[in-house]
Amino acid sequence: MRILKKYPNRRLYDTTQSCFVALEDVKRLVLTGEPFEVHDSKTGENITRSVLLQIIAEQEADSGGSLLTDEVLRQLIRFYGDSLHGLLREYLERSVTMFMEQQGAFHEQLRTMLSGHPLNLMSRLAEQNLDIWSRMTSGLRGEPNEQNEKK
Repeated sequence: MRILKKYPNRRLYDTTQSCFVALEDVKRLVLTGEPFEVHDSKTGENITRSVLLQIIAEQEADSGGSLLTDEVLRQLIRFYGDSLHGLLREYLERSVTMFMEQQGAFHEQLRTMLSGHPLNLMSRLAEQNLDIWSRMTSGLRGEPNEQNEKK
């Protein structure tokens, strides 16, 4: 576990690398999945959440397309102190986890599909399109197709 210390001058010190780091470096740790914690240099308190929230605040301010709309932020603020606060936290965590898993599965399917020879991919797409076209035109000509035969 990498430990970062936050000093009163708001600088972050990486105890593993023995150097000061910026929030951009902390963001990189998040993106690469490297485990870390941020501790207050005076109290030793774990302040990882506040640093992560600071990164999110900067992302929201800097990027043209923010992830959290004003309405979503208002709704989240309303849930603090509510009896359903814990339930919403669990729901959000599970939803984001499921979204990430589905995104990973989609990327894997895309990678598998594109890993083959481009001509094979084009051939498969052409066959699928031809099959769809044949079914569509046979219905227009009044010829029986699988769907009409089942009725």
